[in-house]
Amino acid sequence: MSGNSIIIAGGGTGGHIFPAIAIANAIKKIQPQTEFLFVGAKGKMEMEKVPQAGFSIEGLDIAGFNRSSLIKNIGLPFKLIKSFFQVRRIFNQFQPKAVIGVGGYSSFPVLRLAQSKGIKTFIHESNSFAGKANIMLGKNATAIFVASDGMEKFFPANKIIQTGNPVRASISQSVITREEGIRFFGLDPAQKTVLSIGGSLGAKSINEAIAANMDAFAANNLQLIWQTGKPFAEQGKAAGAGKTNVWVNDFITQMEYAYAAADLVISRSGAMTIAELCVMKKPAVLVPFPYAAEDHQTVNAQNLVNKNAGIMVKDSEALHQLVPAIISLSKDEQQQNELENNIGKLGVTNADVIIAQEILKRIQ
Repeated sequence: MSGNSIIIAGGGTGGHIFPAIAIANAIKKIQPQTEFLFVGAKGKMEMEKVPQAGFSIEGLDIAGFNRSSLIKNIGLPFKLIKSFFQVRRIFNQFQPKAVIGVGGYSSFPVLRLAQSKGIKTFIHESNSFAGKANIMLGKNATAIFVASDGMEKFFPANKIIQTGNPVRASISQSVITREEGIRFFGLDPAQKTVLSIGGSLGAKSINEAIAANMDAFAANNLQLIWQTGKPFAEQGKAAGAGKTNVWVNDFITQMEYAYAAADLVISRSGAMTIAELCVMKKPAVLVPFPYAAEDHQTVNAQNLVNKNAGIMVKDSEALHQLVPAIISLSKDEQQQNELENNIGKLGVTNADVIIAQEILKRIQ
């Protein structure tokens, strides 16, 4: 079987990048001679994370629409035009047989050009509320992979394949024990452990709530693994300084150890984080990011709450309610078990393989 050349476009956050890498690895496992090129936005985290995963990436001079400062959008049309020229050059050099878009504004010019050339395009939409670029591109896509039902309101029904969200193999296939996980962070296996993750870029409200209530963890025999994100890293390290029950850093590179160590989780409710929580069966208190497009993180969290598979605290109430909520959950074994069982029923461990098989079937 001859190899294919495939471009994977998009990024901006871990929620777009890590599923893209999972899909590429799954295709590579089925068809090892496949060549991949990732295309992202210069200055965004994909430019660092994709090479770390062993793949090549090209960066576009492109930016998304800035909702908070309209003046910053003046250069957008020029950047978009420039990105189309960059994409044309990439296509001429790489000659892709297919293009996969995973969301993020850098995916738009890549899939748009591919569709104009008649190259097969595939979209992965991780959220329950589709992004604008994906909606526009969906009309001419070969197939659209979605995580949740009811996506016909965004995409042509005959193109939708419900697969769930691909979780990194390092997490979904992890065999690390709880004790190994806790020792990895230099903590005590005898104590209940809370993992706080605010997404790859950090979460201001979660970080501020933890910093303001830091002493409450030790007072309730809890220890904390705290990923702050870069913007809050200095404040977080200052808040945790000298506390033996706290591990703090801006980013956790080996999340499989963090999930293995965690008895409870505090988190945003992006689609990929929720997919990981479901696969790892973790009782969680979720704080949706209220400024996500169409408030989709609240939709994601509410979906779990409705199934008694998670607890939600509003972003605006996090400062006063988040830490008390996690402490209360830590003392209620029955509620922990219920949340664990219910969130575990929603886990999909092989979404990456399903997506890989569907793509290869259509491009042979």
